[in-house]
Amino acid sequence: MSVRIAQTAGFCMGVRRAVEMVLEIARHKGPRTIYTYGPLIHNPQTVDFLRARGIVPVDDLDAIPSSEHNAAIVIRAHGISPAERRKLREKGLRIIDATCPKVAHVQAIIRKHAAQHYAILIVGDGDHPEVNGLLGHSGGHGRVVSSCSDVDRLPDLEKVCVVAQTTQSVDEFKAVVQRVREKFPETVVYNTICDSTERRQSEVQELASQTEAMVIVGGRNSANTRRLADLAALQGTPTFHIETADELSGDLLVGFDRIGLSAGASTPNWILSRVVDRITEQQSEKKRKGQLFFKLWTLAVRTDLYSALGAACLSLTAMLLERVPVNILFLLITALYVHAMHTFNRFVNRKNCTIGSFREESYLKHEYFYLSGAILSMLTGLGIAMSQGIHAFLLLFFMSTLGILYNSSLLPKKWHYRSLKDLPGSKNISMALAWATVVAIMPVVERKPSFSPELLIAFLFTFGVVFIRSSLSDILDIQSDRLIGRETIPVVVGKQKTQTLLAAICLLLAVMLVSSALVGWTSPLSLVLLINLFYIWICFRLCDRRASLSGIVLEGLLETSYVIAGLCSILWVAARS
Repeated sequence: MSVRIAQTAGFCMGVRRAVEMVLEIARHKGPRTIYTYGPLIHNPQTVDFLRARGIVPVDDLDAIPSSEHNAAIVIRAHGISPAERRKLREKGLRIIDATCPKVAHVQAIIRKHAAQHYAILIVGDGDHPEVNGLLGHSGGHGRVVSSCSDVDRLPDLEKVCVVAQTTQSVDEFKAVVQRVREKFPETVVYNTICDSTERRQSEVQELASQTEAMVIVGGRNSANTRRLADLAALQGTPTFHIETADELSGDLLVGFDRIGLSAGASTPNWILSRVVDRITEQQSEKKRKGQLFFKLWTLAVRTDLYSALGAACLSLTAMLLERVPVNILFLLITALYVHAMHTFNRFVNRKNCTIGSFREESYLKHEYFYLSGAILSMLTGLGIAMSQGIHAFLLLFFMSTLGILYNSSLLPKKWHYRSLKDLPGSKNISMALAWATVVAIMPVVERKPSFSPELLIAFLFTFGVVFIRSSLSDILDIQSDRLIGRETIPVVVGKQKTQTLLAAICLLLAVMLVSSALVGWTSPLSLVLLINLFYIWICFRLCDRRASLSGIVLEGLLETSYVIAGLCSILWVAARS
């Protein structure tokens, strides 16, 4: 069974902009509720996520308690009519306008032509909130037409302006426009269907013609998602419209080898990823061979045990680069530290964690288990560090304290930056610094208190590899519509600039490894570690395009970069002996 995912699936830019805007406001609002005028998005799962974070949809403004003076209300991407906007102002509400720029453009076209006494024809769904908002800008000159038969029922009109709901079917719009022009020769037409909508519909039609079955993911109350399902079905391809992966029963896709997957503009890619997970699970049940290993591997990734193994591998690599005897206890200390910090910070941030993370459900369900494991790992690591010397203990204690305080608000509420997490880009930088400190400095803190070139090389190599892996993971989060905060580099500088930065770091690491080996600063292991950088380059390619792999598999492949460094070190030691 193979799965092909439509490149256009996932949030459209207008929806993404609205959700990101609201979440950014919610991070700094304090305990107050933020209201949205109607559901921000036609996706029940995302609405529930937002509601849990104090972002509540209301259809009736009277539902907002009068005690909430100057309450904030968000205008969703669909936009509203001028009359509705006046009503919001009269209620004394603080308006946050998240209207999609493309919808605002259609509103401007309607206002301009209505002022010139054109009859405005809006091709779309009469009950859709976007269409209702557009009608309000027509000054009473607007009508909604959904089909050619609606056009036939129109009275005689002199001057006609035709626009489209931004998510309207392209084929339906063309058919209606042709009929309008036949009936009203003096007609101006604006194809205001969003470019992403056209591409999405075209790709679904093409994908449906090339696959044996289509799965369309999205809310049943989403008109554009239903339209995608209809377009796929018109190709004669069995089509299944689902909201979540839970609707994929065991026998639903039996007998289909090539499956196409797409989603509506309101469906985040993390839901799509869970559908891929479910299809993969069903496929693995049919192929028992290798299933146990795959389950154990994904379990290790989900519980951060794989990250701990990767940290131990990097510790081994650092000790060999620094030419110090390999101490298994330091491998264990590093693994315990990473497991404790990752688990503890995910636990602390579990209610505000990245939307749709494959770890989210597990962390919410097994809080006590994860917290107990984090505390045990931390205490065990500190105990072993004490056995290695007071400097090792103090270093690990200091780094553990910083890790615990990362999510903690230490400064007054009126301050914009109250914790380390609030600093732009802090997550990727602090994570790489913490790993590099424990991995590279810990093994030599008792042995070599002074600076050495090999220590610098080991520190920079660890920092670079961890920084790249962390940033690539955040790029995947963005591509999967998991809405992460400004503590991540990709959100601060953008995906493209981040990829350029990571490529530059990878190149600098390669130059550093080769140069250090040639001048004798480190062991020839530096040259072998170029294999590790080549694997990271492969990860760049995985993150640069959509792969039909689930989020947990992609995350595991990224973390494998740490393990490959350890394997390179083991192979180098074996070759020497």
